[in-house]
Amino acid sequence: MSEVVLSGVVKRYGRVSALAGVHLSVPSGQLTAVLGPSGCGKTTLLRCLAGFERLDAGEIRIDGTRVAGGGRHLPAHRRRIAVVPQEGALFPHLSVADNVGYGLDRAARRTDRVEEVLTLVGLAGYGDRMPHQLSGGQQQRVAVARALAPRPSVVLLDEPFSALDAGLRVGLRHDVREALRADGATGVLVTHDQGEALSVADQVVVLRDGRVIQAGAPTTIYREPADAWVAGFVGDAVLLPAVVEHGSARTALGVLPVAGTVPDGAVTVLVRPEQVRFSPAPNAVTATVLRHDFHGHDALVGLRLADGTRITARILDGDAAVAIGGEVTVHVDGPARALPVDATTGRPAAAPAPLAA
Repeated sequence: MSEVVLSGVVKRYGRVSALAGVHLSVPSGQLTAVLGPSGCGKTTLLRCLAGFERLDAGEIRIDGTRVAGGGRHLPAHRRRIAVVPQEGALFPHLSVADNVGYGLDRAARRTDRVEEVLTLVGLAGYGDRMPHQLSGGQQQRVAVARALAPRPSVVLLDEPFSALDAGLRVGLRHDVREALRADGATGVLVTHDQGEALSVADQVVVLRDGRVIQAGAPTTIYREPADAWVAGFVGDAVLLPAVVEHGSARTALGVLPVAGTVPDGAVTVLVRPEQVRFSPAPNAVTATVLRHDFHGHDALVGLRLADGTRITARILDGDAAVAIGGEVTVHVDGPARALPVDATTGRPAAAPAPLAA
Protein backbone atom coordinates (compact mmCIF):
# COMPACT_ATOMS: atom_id res chain seq x y z
CA MET A 1 0.00 0.00 0.00
CA SER A 2 1.29 3.45 -0.92
CA GLU A 3 0.44 7.03 0.00
CA VAL A 4 0.42 9.51 -2.88
CA VAL A 5 1.07 13.21 -2.23
CA LEU A 6 0.79 16.00 -4.82
CA SER A 7 2.21 19.39 -3.87
CA GLY A 8 1.53 22.48 -5.99
CA VAL A 9 1.19 20.45 -9.19
CA VAL A 10 0.94 22.60 -12.33
CA LYS A 11 0.44 21.36 -15.88
CA ARG A 12 0.02 23.74 -18.81
CA TYR A 13 -0.90 23.19 -22.44
CA GLY A 14 0.21 26.39 -24.10
CA ARG A 15 -1.58 29.24 -22.32
CA VAL A 16 -4.11 26.92 -20.69
CA SER A 17 -3.40 25.71 -17.15
CA ALA A 18 -5.05 22.31 -16.93
CA LEU A 19 -3.76 21.97 -13.36
CA ALA A 20 -3.18 25.21 -11.49
CA GLY A 21 -1.44 24.26 -8.25
CA VAL A 22 -3.02 21.01 -7.04
CA HIS A 23 -2.37 19.96 -3.44
CA LEU A 24 -3.70 16.50 -2.67
CA SER A 25 -3.00 13.54 -0.40
CA VAL A 26 -4.23 10.07 -1.37
CA PRO A 27 -4.21 7.86 1.75
CA SER A 28 -2.56 4.46 1.52
CA GLY A 29 -4.90 1.55 0.90
CA GLN A 30 -7.95 3.74 0.25
CA LEU A 31 -9.95 4.69 -2.82
CA THR A 32 -9.96 8.40 -3.62
CA ALA A 33 -12.46 9.68 -6.18
CA VAL A 34 -11.53 12.80 -8.15
CA LEU A 35 -14.81 14.43 -9.11
CA GLY A 36 -15.45 17.37 -11.37
CA PRO A 37 -17.10 18.62 -14.58
CA SER A 38 -15.65 18.13 -18.05
CA GLY A 39 -12.52 20.21 -18.58
CA CYS A 40 -11.70 20.62 -14.89
CA GLY A 41 -8.37 18.76 -15.14
CA LYS A 42 -9.34 15.26 -13.93
CA THR A 43 -7.76 13.31 -16.79
CA THR A 44 -4.67 15.54 -16.80
CA LEU A 45 -4.23 14.82 -13.09
CA LEU A 46 -4.42 11.09 -13.76
CA ARG A 47 -1.94 11.31 -16.64
CA CYS A 48 0.52 13.24 -14.46
CA LEU A 49 0.21 10.60 -11.75
CA ALA A 50 0.77 7.82 -14.25
CA GLY A 51 3.86 9.51 -15.69
CA PHE A 52 2.39 10.15 -19.13
CA GLU A 53 2.84 13.93 -18.71
CA ARG A 54 5.71 16.00 -17.29
CA LEU A 55 4.91 18.58 -14.62
CA ASP A 56 5.49 22.27 -15.21
CA ALA A 57 5.76 22.89 -11.46
CA GLY A 58 5.22 21.12 -8.15
CA GLU A 59 5.99 17.52 -7.30
CA ILE A 60 4.46 14.08 -6.84
CA ARG A 61 5.64 11.63 -4.18
CA ILE A 62 4.69 7.98 -3.76
CA ASP A 63 5.50 6.59 -0.32
CA GLY A 64 7.83 9.50 0.24
CA THR A 65 9.79 8.97 -2.97
CA ARG A 66 9.64 11.83 -5.47
CA VAL A 67 8.59 10.51 -8.87
CA ALA A 68 7.95 13.88 -10.56
CA GLY A 69 9.03 17.47 -10.06
CA GLY A 70 12.21 19.22 -9.05
CA GLY A 71 13.93 18.20 -12.26
CA ARG A 72 12.94 14.54 -11.87
CA HIS A 73 10.51 12.59 -14.05
CA LEU A 74 10.37 8.87 -13.35
CA PRO A 75 9.09 7.10 -16.51
CA ALA A 76 5.65 5.55 -16.37
CA HIS A 77 6.94 1.96 -16.51
CA ARG A 78 9.07 2.53 -13.39
CA ARG A 79 6.36 4.00 -11.16
CA ARG A 80 4.57 0.70 -10.43
CA ILE A 81 1.28 2.39 -11.27
CA ALA A 82 -1.48 0.60 -13.18
CA VAL A 83 -4.17 2.31 -15.26
CA VAL A 84 -7.66 0.99 -16.01
CA PRO A 85 -8.97 2.98 -19.03
CA GLN A 86 -12.59 3.83 -19.87
CA GLU A 87 -12.81 0.75 -22.07
CA GLY A 88 -10.81 -2.25 -20.96
CA ALA A 89 -8.52 -2.24 -24.04
CA LEU A 90 -7.97 -6.00 -23.84
CA PHE A 91 -5.86 -7.79 -26.42
CA PRO A 92 -8.52 -9.47 -28.61
CA HIS A 93 -6.21 -12.34 -29.68
CA LEU A 94 -5.27 -13.33 -26.10
CA SER A 95 -7.34 -15.32 -23.63
CA VAL A 96 -8.54 -13.79 -20.38
CA ALA A 97 -5.70 -15.45 -18.48
CA ASP A 98 -3.10 -14.24 -20.97
CA ASN A 99 -4.51 -10.71 -20.84
CA VAL A 100 -4.31 -10.68 -17.04
CA GLY A 101 -0.84 -12.20 -16.98
CA TYR A 102 0.57 -10.05 -19.77
CA GLY A 103 2.67 -7.91 -17.45
CA LEU A 104 3.81 -10.75 -15.17
CA ASP A 105 7.06 -12.65 -15.31
CA ARG A 106 7.07 -16.45 -15.40
CA ALA A 107 7.65 -16.75 -11.67
CA ALA A 108 4.56 -14.67 -10.92
CA ARG A 109 2.49 -16.76 -13.32
CA ARG A 110 3.56 -19.95 -11.52
CA THR A 111 2.27 -18.57 -8.20
CA ASP A 112 -1.32 -18.63 -9.55
CA ARG A 113 -1.51 -14.85 -9.31
CA VAL A 114 -3.68 -14.77 -12.45
CA GLU A 115 -6.37 -16.99 -10.96
CA GLU A 116 -6.11 -15.13 -7.66
CA VAL A 117 -6.97 -11.75 -9.17
CA LEU A 118 -9.65 -13.24 -11.43
CA THR A 119 -11.29 -14.58 -8.27
CA LEU A 120 -11.03 -11.12 -6.67
CA VAL A 121 -13.02 -9.57 -9.54
CA GLY A 122 -15.59 -12.38 -9.65
CA LEU A 123 -14.30 -14.19 -12.74
CA ALA A 124 -12.89 -17.39 -11.30
CA GLY A 125 -12.74 -20.05 -14.02
CA TYR A 126 -12.92 -17.56 -16.91
CA GLY A 127 -9.23 -17.77 -17.79
CA ASP A 128 -9.68 -19.77 -21.00
CA ARG A 129 -12.31 -17.50 -22.51
CA MET A 130 -11.60 -14.92 -25.20
CA PRO A 131 -12.52 -11.24 -24.80
CA HIS A 132 -15.25 -11.42 -27.44
CA GLN A 133 -16.99 -14.08 -25.35
CA LEU A 134 -17.42 -11.66 -22.44
CA SER A 135 -19.94 -8.92 -21.73
CA GLY A 136 -18.82 -5.32 -21.41
CA GLY A 137 -18.91 -5.53 -17.63
CA GLN A 138 -16.87 -8.73 -17.62
CA GLN A 139 -14.27 -7.14 -19.89
CA GLN A 140 -13.89 -4.27 -17.42
CA ARG A 141 -13.44 -6.80 -14.62
CA VAL A 142 -10.63 -8.39 -16.62
CA ALA A 143 -9.05 -4.97 -17.08
CA VAL A 144 -9.13 -4.43 -13.31
CA ALA A 145 -7.65 -7.91 -12.73
CA ARG A 146 -4.85 -7.13 -15.20
CA ALA A 147 -4.13 -3.89 -13.33
CA LEU A 148 -3.98 -5.66 -9.95
CA ALA A 149 -1.93 -8.65 -11.12
CA PRO A 150 1.59 -7.14 -10.78
CA ARG A 151 0.72 -5.68 -7.34
CA PRO A 152 1.15 -2.02 -8.34
CA SER A 153 1.72 0.77 -5.84
CA VAL A 154 -1.34 2.62 -7.13
CA VAL A 155 -4.26 1.75 -9.41
CA LEU A 156 -5.69 4.61 -11.48
CA LEU A 157 -9.23 4.18 -12.83
CA ASP A 158 -10.18 6.55 -15.64
CA GLU A 159 -14.00 6.58 -15.67
CA PRO A 160 -13.94 2.78 -16.14
CA PHE A 161 -17.71 2.34 -15.88
CA SER A 162 -18.90 5.19 -18.11
CA ALA A 163 -19.56 2.98 -21.16
CA LEU A 164 -21.79 0.56 -19.21
CA ASP A 165 -25.54 0.77 -18.66
CA ALA A 166 -26.73 2.16 -15.33
CA GLY A 167 -27.78 -1.12 -13.72
CA LEU A 168 -24.54 -2.88 -14.54
CA ARG A 169 -22.45 0.14 -13.54
CA VAL A 170 -23.80 0.22 -9.97
CA GLY A 171 -23.02 -3.42 -9.26
CA LEU A 172 -19.63 -3.42 -10.97
CA ARG A 173 -18.24 -0.36 -9.23
CA HIS A 174 -18.93 -1.88 -5.80
CA ASP A 175 -17.37 -5.20 -6.84
CA VAL A 176 -14.29 -3.39 -8.12
CA ARG A 177 -14.09 -1.41 -4.88
CA GLU A 178 -14.12 -4.64 -2.88
CA ALA A 179 -11.44 -6.15 -5.14
CA LEU A 180 -9.17 -3.15 -4.54
CA ARG A 181 -9.76 -3.37 -0.80
CA ALA A 182 -9.13 -7.13 -0.70
CA ASP A 183 -5.83 -6.68 -2.53
CA GLY A 184 -4.80 -3.74 -0.35
CA ALA A 185 -4.46 -1.43 -3.34
CA THR A 186 -4.37 2.36 -3.21
CA GLY A 187 -6.82 3.61 -5.83
CA VAL A 188 -7.62 6.87 -7.61
CA LEU A 189 -10.93 6.95 -9.48
CA VAL A 190 -11.54 9.77 -11.96
CA THR A 191 -15.24 10.37 -12.55
CA HIS A 192 -17.86 13.00 -13.33
CA ASP A 193 -20.58 10.86 -11.73
CA GLN A 194 -21.44 12.30 -8.31
CA GLY A 195 -23.34 9.21 -7.18
CA GLU A 196 -20.42 7.00 -8.12
CA ALA A 197 -17.93 9.12 -6.19
CA LEU A 198 -20.06 9.44 -3.08
CA SER A 199 -21.06 5.77 -2.91
CA VAL A 200 -17.74 3.95 -3.38
CA ALA A 201 -14.89 6.28 -2.37
CA ASP A 202 -13.23 6.65 1.02
CA GLN A 203 -12.25 10.21 0.06
CA VAL A 204 -13.80 12.55 -2.51
CA VAL A 205 -11.79 15.34 -4.12
CA VAL A 206 -13.76 18.03 -5.97
CA LEU A 207 -11.81 19.65 -8.79
CA ARG A 208 -12.74 22.89 -10.57
CA ASP A 209 -10.68 24.86 -13.08
CA GLY A 210 -7.58 22.84 -12.30
CA ARG A 211 -7.75 23.39 -8.54
CA VAL A 212 -8.89 21.30 -5.59
CA ILE A 213 -11.94 23.06 -4.15
CA GLN A 214 -12.64 20.55 -1.39
CA ALA A 215 -11.42 17.14 -0.25
CA GLY A 216 -12.88 14.94 2.45
CA ALA A 217 -15.10 12.00 3.32
CA PRO A 218 -18.19 11.61 1.08
CA THR A 219 -20.51 12.55 3.96
CA THR A 220 -18.51 15.71 4.62
CA ILE A 221 -18.54 16.79 0.98
CA TYR A 222 -22.33 16.33 0.81
CA ARG A 223 -23.29 17.72 4.21
CA GLU A 224 -20.64 20.42 4.58
CA PRO A 225 -19.82 21.69 1.06
CA ALA A 226 -17.14 24.38 0.80
CA ASP A 227 -19.32 26.69 -1.28
CA ALA A 228 -22.53 26.91 -3.29
CA TRP A 229 -20.92 25.45 -6.41
CA VAL A 230 -19.82 22.30 -4.57
CA ALA A 231 -23.25 22.05 -2.94
CA GLY A 232 -24.97 22.09 -6.34
CA PHE A 233 -22.44 19.83 -8.04
CA VAL A 234 -22.49 16.93 -5.59
CA GLY A 235 -26.26 16.80 -5.28
CA ASP A 236 -29.51 18.71 -5.61
CA ALA A 237 -29.37 21.89 -3.56
CA VAL A 238 -31.89 24.45 -2.37
CA LEU A 239 -29.98 27.73 -1.93
CA LEU A 240 -31.81 30.54 -0.19
CA PRO A 241 -30.87 34.10 0.78
CA ALA A 242 -31.25 34.50 4.51
CA VAL A 243 -30.58 36.71 7.52
CA VAL A 244 -29.11 35.03 10.58
CA GLU A 245 -30.10 36.21 14.03
CA HIS A 246 -28.97 34.34 17.16
CA GLY A 247 -28.41 31.01 15.40
CA SER A 248 -31.57 31.02 13.28
CA ALA A 249 -32.02 32.09 9.66
CA ARG A 250 -35.06 33.93 8.29
CA THR A 251 -35.76 32.49 4.83
CA ALA A 252 -38.58 32.03 2.34
CA LEU A 253 -39.00 28.58 3.90
CA GLY A 254 -39.52 30.03 7.35
CA VAL A 255 -37.16 30.49 10.29
CA LEU A 256 -34.58 27.70 10.20
CA PRO A 257 -31.92 26.63 12.70
CA VAL A 258 -28.39 26.98 11.27
CA ALA A 259 -25.71 24.33 11.78
CA GLY A 260 -22.59 25.47 13.62
CA THR A 261 -21.76 28.93 14.87
CA VAL A 262 -22.69 31.61 12.32
CA PRO A 263 -22.36 35.38 12.89
CA ASP A 264 -25.52 37.44 12.58
CA GLY A 265 -26.11 39.00 9.18
CA ALA A 266 -26.88 38.18 5.57
CA VAL A 267 -25.92 34.69 4.39
CA THR A 268 -26.91 32.06 1.87
CA VAL A 269 -28.24 28.84 3.38
CA LEU A 270 -28.24 25.34 1.94
CA VAL A 271 -31.15 22.96 2.39
CA ARG A 272 -31.07 19.54 0.75
CA PRO A 273 -34.29 18.46 -1.05
CA GLU A 274 -34.74 15.48 1.28
CA GLN A 275 -35.03 17.93 4.19
CA VAL A 276 -38.17 19.49 2.69
CA ARG A 277 -41.12 17.57 4.15
CA PHE A 278 -44.76 17.58 3.10
CA SER A 279 -46.68 17.97 6.36
CA PRO A 280 -48.03 20.64 8.68
CA ALA A 281 -45.59 21.93 11.30
CA PRO A 282 -45.26 25.04 13.49
CA ASN A 283 -42.87 26.60 10.97
CA ALA A 284 -44.55 25.35 7.80
CA VAL A 285 -45.16 27.40 4.65
CA THR A 286 -47.45 26.99 1.66
CA ALA A 287 -46.12 26.12 -1.79
CA THR A 288 -47.52 25.41 -5.26
CA VAL A 289 -46.51 22.19 -7.02
CA LEU A 290 -44.87 22.88 -10.40
CA ARG A 291 -43.63 19.45 -11.43
CA HIS A 292 -43.23 15.85 -10.29
CA ASP A 293 -40.22 13.93 -11.64
CA PHE A 294 -40.54 10.22 -10.80
CA HIS A 295 -37.26 8.28 -10.48
CA GLY A 296 -38.52 4.93 -9.21
CA HIS A 297 -37.04 4.86 -5.72
CA ASP A 298 -37.97 8.49 -5.13
CA ALA A 299 -39.31 11.60 -6.84
CA LEU A 300 -38.20 15.21 -7.15
CA VAL A 301 -40.99 17.74 -6.74
CA GLY A 302 -40.59 21.30 -8.00
CA LEU A 303 -42.29 23.89 -5.80
CA ARG A 304 -42.94 27.63 -5.91
CA LEU A 305 -43.13 29.45 -2.57
CA ALA A 306 -45.40 32.42 -1.88
CA ASP A 307 -42.67 34.96 -2.73
CA GLY A 308 -41.92 33.24 -6.06
CA THR A 309 -38.83 31.33 -4.84
CA ARG A 310 -38.51 27.97 -6.56
CA ILE A 311 -37.23 24.97 -4.62
CA THR A 312 -37.04 21.21 -4.98
CA ALA A 313 -38.21 18.53 -2.55
CA ARG A 314 -37.29 14.84 -2.62
CA ILE A 315 -39.94 12.35 -1.53
CA LEU A 316 -40.41 8.62 -1.55
CA ASP A 317 -43.10 7.63 -4.04
CA GLY A 318 -46.49 7.80 -2.38
CA ASP A 319 -45.27 9.87 0.57
CA ALA A 320 -47.41 12.82 -0.39
CA ALA A 321 -50.19 13.89 -2.73
CA VAL A 322 -48.44 16.21 -5.16
CA ALA A 323 -50.93 17.06 -7.88
CA ILE A 324 -49.36 19.56 -10.26
CA GLY A 325 -50.88 23.01 -9.72
CA GLY A 326 -52.09 22.13 -6.23
CA GLU A 327 -51.02 23.67 -2.96
CA VAL A 328 -49.07 21.80 -0.29
CA THR A 329 -47.70 22.61 3.15
CA VAL A 330 -43.99 22.06 3.65
CA HIS A 331 -41.39 22.52 6.34
CA VAL A 332 -37.67 21.89 6.70
CA ASP A 333 -36.49 18.98 8.81
CA GLY A 334 -33.11 19.62 10.44
CA PRO A 335 -30.72 22.57 10.32
CA ALA A 336 -29.71 24.54 7.25
CA ARG A 337 -26.06 25.18 6.48
CA ALA A 338 -24.66 28.66 5.92
CA LEU A 339 -22.44 29.09 2.85
CA PRO A 340 -20.00 31.86 1.89
CA VAL A 341 -21.46 34.97 0.28
CA ASP A 342 -19.54 37.07 -2.25
CA ALA A 343 -18.82 40.39 -0.51
CA THR A 344 -19.22 42.30 -3.78
CA THR A 345 -22.43 40.85 -5.19
CA GLY A 346 -24.07 39.58 -2.00
CA ARG A 347 -24.75 36.31 -3.82
CA PRO A 348 -23.52 32.78 -3.02
CA ALA A 349 -19.79 32.48 -3.69
CA ALA A 350 -19.17 30.32 -6.79
CA ALA A 351 -22.88 29.62 -7.18
CA PRO A 352 -23.84 27.02 -9.81
CA ALA A 353 -25.87 27.97 -12.85
CA PRO A 354 -29.59 28.14 -11.98
CA LEU A 355 -31.70 25.12 -12.92
CA ALA A 356 -35.02 25.46 -14.65
CA ALA A 357 -37.85 24.57 -12.33
